Amino acid sequence: MDHPASLFDLTGRVACVTGASSGLGRRAALTLARAGAKVVGVARRRDALDGLCVEIGDACIGVDADVADRDTLDATVARISDAFGPPDILINAAGLNTREAADDVTDQGWDATLAINLSAPFFLAQKLVPAMQERAWGRILNFASLQSFRAFPGGIAYGATKGAVTQMTRAMAEAWSGQGITANAIGPGFFPTELTAAVFNDDARAARNAAQTCIGRNGCPEDMDGPILFLCSEASGYVTGQTLMVDGGFTAK
Repeated sequence: MDHPASLFDLTGRVACVTGASSGLGRRAALTLARAGAKVVGVARRRDALDGLCVEIGDACIGVDADVADRDTLDATVARISDAFGPPDILINAAGLNTREAADDVTDQGWDATLAINLSAPFFLAQKLVPAMQERAWGRILNFASLQSFRAFPGGIAYGATKGAVTQMTRAMAEAWSGQGITANAIGPGFFPTELTAAVFNDDARAARNAAQTCIGRNGCPEDMDGPILFLCSEASGYVTGQTLMVDGGFTAK
């Protein structure tokens, strides 16, 4: 029997991480690289991707692209696969939260949220899955949210997409897991990122969120490392269609 630590070794694997320029997407890219994977970071900001590649080194390339643009998705997929070959692992971390109240939701805000949070993860996965099927091994990790299960003010568009992500993840598992490809989602609680800056800039609000957890604090970036590595490695080979909430017990109360 191999040492249990080998279950988490990603040496020889290629990972594609969207939203890799900042926040939890960037953290995911760093985590997988430290576990031995070669990483393709995808985001719109070239300068931020360059910084990620400097930190990781030769095992990382950046692809500046908008994964929500379906007209250019084929070209984006070709660039993703160019340096290290087709990915074994796909992390869909790119996201948008317009924070529009229900009465103020615009067509533009709704469509943009749907495109990046829900449509992009599916269509990107659909294009990358054939290579995973050929190898009979793959990992798809989608990003869910507290709002997959809870309604927050100003979150109707974001929450609708994140609720859909959990069902899409189950459907991906049903479609592809028989071919060696697991599909799971991770649901972060409150972590300090660009997307949650408004929350953490309000000390009282941040404290209320921390008090809502069972653990009694908000998340730190390193809290994501273990769950991400688990769901992207051999360690989770019999886990699929699940949403793992990494929220300090926020949704347990």
